Amino acid sequence: MEEVPAAPNEGISLSALRSQFSVNGEEGPKYGFDGNRYHYGDGTSVASQNSTQILTGYDTLDVGPNYDFYANTNAQGRVRRSRPSLFQLHSNIEEDSCPPPLYEETNTGRAPGDSSEEDVEEPQSEPTRFGWVKGVMVRCMLNIWGVILYLRLPWITAQAGIGLTWVIILLSSCITGITGLSTSAIATNGRVKGGGTYFLISRSLGPELGGSIGLIFAFANAVAVAMHTVGFAETVQALMEESGASIVDPINDIRIIGVITVTCLLAISLAGMEWEAKAQVLFFFVILVSFANYIVGTIIPATPQKQAKGFFSYQADIFAENFVPGWRGPEGNFFGMFSIFFPSATGILAGANISGDLKDPTVAIPRGTLMAIFWTTLSYLIIAATIGACMVRDASGIMNDTLVMSSADSCQGLACQYGWDFTNCITNRTCTYGLSNQYQSMSLVSGFAPLITAGIFGATLSSALACLVSAPKVFQCLCKDNLYPVIGFFGKGNGKNDEPIRGYVLAYIIAVCFVLIAELNTIAPIISNFFLCSYALINFSCFHASITNSPGWRPSFRFYSKWMSLLGAVVSVIIMFLLTWWAALIAIGIVIFLLGYVLYKRPTVNWGSSVQAGSYNMALSYCVSLNQVDDHIKNYRPQCLVLTGPPSCRPALVDFVGTFTKNLSLMICGNVVTGGPSPATLDTASSNSHVTWLNKRQIKSFYHGVVANDLRTGVKMLLQGAGLGRIRPNVLLTGFKRDWRKDKPSCIDNYIGILHDAFDLQYGVCVLRMREGLDMFRQAQTHVNPGFESSPERGVNTCVPPAPPANFSLDPDSMVTEPQPQPSTVFQSQQGKKTIDVYWLFDDGGLTLLLPYLLTRKKRWARCKVRVFVGGDIQRKEEQRKEVMDLISKFRLGFHDVEVLPDINARPQPEHVRRFEDLIGPYRLNTAQKDGHVTAEQLNQDCPWMVSDEEIETNKPKTLRQIRLNEVLQDYSRDAAIIFVTMPVGRRGQCPSALYMAWLETLSRDLRPPVLLVRGNQENVLTFYCQ
Repeated sequence: MEEVPAAPNEGISLSALRSQFSVNGEEGPKYGFDGNRYHYGDGTSVASQNSTQILTGYDTLDVGPNYDFYANTNAQGRVRRSRPSLFQLHSNIEEDSCPPPLYEETNTGRAPGDSSEEDVEEPQSEPTRFGWVKGVMVRCMLNIWGVILYLRLPWITAQAGIGLTWVIILLSSCITGITGLSTSAIATNGRVKGGGTYFLISRSLGPELGGSIGLIFAFANAVAVAMHTVGFAETVQALMEESGASIVDPINDIRIIGVITVTCLLAISLAGMEWEAKAQVLFFFVILVSFANYIVGTIIPATPQKQAKGFFSYQADIFAENFVPGWRGPEGNFFGMFSIFFPSATGILAGANISGDLKDPTVAIPRGTLMAIFWTTLSYLIIAATIGACMVRDASGIMNDTLVMSSADSCQGLACQYGWDFTNCITNRTCTYGLSNQYQSMSLVSGFAPLITAGIFGATLSSALACLVSAPKVFQCLCKDNLYPVIGFFGKGNGKNDEPIRGYVLAYIIAVCFVLIAELNTIAPIISNFFLCSYALINFSCFHASITNSPGWRPSFRFYSKWMSLLGAVVSVIIMFLLTWWAALIAIGIVIFLLGYVLYKRPTVNWGSSVQAGSYNMALSYCVSLNQVDDHIKNYRPQCLVLTGPPSCRPALVDFVGTFTKNLSLMICGNVVTGGPSPATLDTASSNSHVTWLNKRQIKSFYHGVVANDLRTGVKMLLQGAGLGRIRPNVLLTGFKRDWRKDKPSCIDNYIGILHDAFDLQYGVCVLRMREGLDMFRQAQTHVNPGFESSPERGVNTCVPPAPPANFSLDPDSMVTEPQPQPSTVFQSQQGKKTIDVYWLFDDGGLTLLLPYLLTRKKRWARCKVRVFVGGDIQRKEEQRKEVMDLISKFRLGFHDVEVLPDINARPQPEHVRRFEDLIGPYRLNTAQKDGHVTAEQLNQDCPWMVSDEEIETNKPKTLRQIRLNEVLQDYSRDAAIIFVTMPVGRRGQCPSALYMAWLETLSRDLRPPVLLVRGNQENVLTFYCQ
């Protein structure tokens, strides 16, 4: 911790500390030292602004914990603060003449205290926010108490009996209860914004599943508006029929009333959430009154009129009779009844769907949702038991159907015990009353029937209104995330509550289309599968987040179990198929289609999903498991560390290596940023823009950047530190240094030293040379490693380390984030029927053969013919060819064209020898240096690139061989697609770096095809054994 006394000390340079630092290049004081304390631009102390001093008598840059440091948004009317950067706490201000920004960047892009008149906005009025009772519990209870409660629960009780009806209710409640627990856990694992179910799933499982289920859930809610509205319209139509009124006919009357009702609900929704909430409270009060009226009606003794319609108050015989099933009709089975009832339990997410309008979603959603499930489940059980205990299944409603003594023996039905004979209608199946025949049974049982009608109106309209609000809210959040095309039009919000007006209109249109079906029993099963699919994913989200053991999974709601969540997910999927298997397949098919689309588009979002955590766990587990198995030649893969610098600067090098490593082996793009450690250089080395460029180019590669004082040191760090466990590079691949004659000799020594370092660390080494070069930095205006690039002509005897170019930039955003076309390279095009020429001159373990084989496995190179050239004796040419052919055939590489080069050891042409001498001439020791007092050892240590006459003579055979090889390449491989050549190895201490560089230059010069110089680590990478 850096501390500065409150009073100035003699040892502190106040002139240096008074300098004002700017953030992001903006002018004006953001932070300063006035000789007494550190302060913001507005004069507020860093240490004491809204906090106490950490040490008595001292001000300090370090500040205590603060909400602003972790929030992503600004508080209304308050300037957001930022913590000081680690660089500012750690570094000496006096030593850095151009320090980086003092504060970490914020989303506002502005440091504390920075404001301007233009940025001052009028404070907006606070939008309407709801608590857990009004915003969640009441809303969920109203949505659960829907049309099914009043119009279908008595009928389901008659079909399934009280016992199985309780099973249906409890099974539904178990699914919704487990889902409620999972929802509570997810909702309390961080701040929840608008978007409800979609927000919870997408931020937990990622955009792929979240996006697909968001569309389905929004659509299901829009269809649910139609279901509840049709229930309301059925009630109104029944009342009209009782009074003898009619508009057209019963079906069209339901359609007309339904469309008018949905239109009125749309008007309430457009009026705003405040009016919608007031309407919900009114509906809630009406439903409670209707419940009380119903319970009172079951206690009141039955009148003869009610008895004629099957109501006899509480009777043990009726309860016993109705406790067992009485299936009727094509829907008369358990899962048929379950599919009709289950939508009435699906309102548990009504509160979560308006999460953006809650005061504290993390408290309101768990408490309100679970309380709503409890009270509604209890009410369903009570109503099923009470109506099944006081009403028979069949009744005629005719007052004259009293039991006559003469017909007592032939009387059918339980009503016979209470003086009524409904035998005639039971036999003819013409009964119009009773639990099995009348949907309006609760109105008959109640004390005052109009109150039940009012309750039906309240339940249906409140549920329809809640769904009409939920669907656009969920859909709006999905639209704003831009996961799918076109739908972004519906994401626009209006007003202080950001109301999705366009989403309301879309939900209205969908609801009207389904209202026109006008059949409640047809609409309900459609919704069941969509809601079950949503519940399955919510439960799976909770399970997956728990099983991945991510440190970010810390829900404050603890009363959940990951195994119960998994059970809820599995049961939900099973019930989907048991209800309507074809609808389940359609729902799952839609999810898979939308999932595939998002996977294909790969949206640029990062929500820290549990899928990411699971991928990390799997990758870590597999990496650790590799340590338990020793390496085997059969499983050898060329795992490449590619010295690309910023990958966008050498696209050809990236494309070439990516061609044979894609979906096969490891590829790491290494970048060394030269300079001292600072936030700027660290940002340059680790910028995500490099990975973005690789992903955009569809290169499957890692990126690893390091900061080092010089290039060779940085490459050593990469050679020893890149990779993980057994997934580590074993081949170093770099570009050829074309400008070595113009560059400083020390750069040549560094370049050759990198190759020696790789050999010392048992790496295979490859050097790629292309006639047009590899570097794109001149066009891209980006930073590249100065050790590989051109620099002004310098004297060959200087030993000064290279300086960065004048246009050296450390801004990662200037490298690849600017809109630039992706450059095309020769390795991206089809190669046709060309040849791949392999000069296997020395046995390096087989790497020289393995790389071209891997290349031919790719589609672009599959039609190329591989030709293998080996050195030999003209007297034994055919015999040697057969020996090599037999060896290659045992490797099963599929190479059938082998040619022996007997003239490979012939003397090269004199003009080519003179050309080599001219090439090496500037690096040879001159007479003045020989006659000086400097010993050979000192000269070799200070200037290791210098070449003596003795070294020239010692390495003369190798030199002549490289010259001759180039002549052979010119003769045989002028029209090849690519040339692989075994790279010579210069012995350390005996072959100066300039001489080795001249060998590589001579071997690969003036060749039109790309040339890859390959040298394995002298260990086998090919085998013809099966174990």
